[in-house]
Amino acid sequence: MTAPTPAEILAPARDIVPVLSQHATEGRAHNRLVARSMEAMKEAGLFRILQPRRHGGYELPPQTVYEAEMIVGEGDMSAAWVLGVGGVIAWLMGLFDARAGDDVWGADNGAILCCALRRSGVATPVIGGFRFSGRWTYASGCDHSGWAVLGGLMDGDASKPENHLLLLVPRADFEIVDTWRAPGLQATGSNDIIVRDVFVPAHRAIRMIDNLQCEGPGLAAHDAPLYRLPFGQIFGAGVSVACVGATQSMLDAFVANAGRRKRVGACLADDPDAQLACAEAAAAIDSARMIVDRNFSSLMDTARTGAAPPISLRLKYKYQLSTITRACRDAALKMLELSGTAGLSTSEPFTRLMADISAGRQHVTNQSVLHGRDLGWSMLGQPERLDFML
Repeated sequence: MTAPTPAEILAPARDIVPVLSQHATEGRAHNRLVARSMEAMKEAGLFRILQPRRHGGYELPPQTVYEAEMIVGEGDMSAAWVLGVGGVIAWLMGLFDARAGDDVWGADNGAILCCALRRSGVATPVIGGFRFSGRWTYASGCDHSGWAVLGGLMDGDASKPENHLLLLVPRADFEIVDTWRAPGLQATGSNDIIVRDVFVPAHRAIRMIDNLQCEGPGLAAHDAPLYRLPFGQIFGAGVSVACVGATQSMLDAFVANAGRRKRVGACLADDPDAQLACAEAAAAIDSARMIVDRNFSSLMDTARTGAAPPISLRLKYKYQLSTITRACRDAALKMLELSGTAGLSTSEPFTRLMADISAGRQHVTNQSVLHGRDLGWSMLGQPERLDFML
């Protein structure tokens, strides 16, 4: 199978935006994406962008999945969020033993994965693998996923870095608890997952310390430099850029309304504050794209040498990724305020988009103050903290 080029995969991403927008209201009402939205993204091949070729994927440059996510977010930020998570977990399978990928995609190379990375499970070593139990929150897209990658501690002991694991579990072995209720990103279906004493073969487990060091048993089968990137950077971008499309949608609506709306008797388009709000929103969108493109171009250059990027660089890049949602939220808030009382109408998208962007900002990966402090701590000569998500 010949993989599409980035341009060839981004064109269908643009084509399905109206479909996603059409079904967004129904998804919010049911607290999960409707089947048609998921089917549209699958048919467009978006979840395969970073999936290993051995398993039917495309192995495209990492920027491609994030650009697709931004485009999808113009139709429905919840759909973009699910793509961001599912798309990068497909990449993570390149670090697992290749037999794990065979398990996932052997019968269906379009299978979708979800994840819940918090170490909420206990993995007890047994012959051939682990007995695994736990409960996890915020497993976005789990209702549409055939497999889940879940965080766990070997014997519940967090004191040793090598005890921090990610384990791959099939749908038959986990229960979904319908817990997700939120004012934004409702259709992500970020429900709880429960696993009750299931057996996980050893080849379906990887160590977080290996992810940090850009290693993994899967590299024996997947030799593309793509799989020598740090997992923390790949995942961080996946939950950072969904807001970009939503901000673009708000800007489009704001511009469309500005010529016919009045604010204190004057046309909104003539208001200097409205003009500045448009410029700032456009700048936030453009800056997000530049951050993603520059950072992943740099990381790929390092990956091609076979080396792992230094922690100092990863700290900087993680902070920069975290500023994307903050900048989009700030720009969206200004447009919402300037839209006045009319902007509160459910016939307008402003409050809905503001809620989605604000919900995305709550994710720990998007807490820019936290990551800025970590970067500044290191810059001031303090010892780098162990963070598996770098």
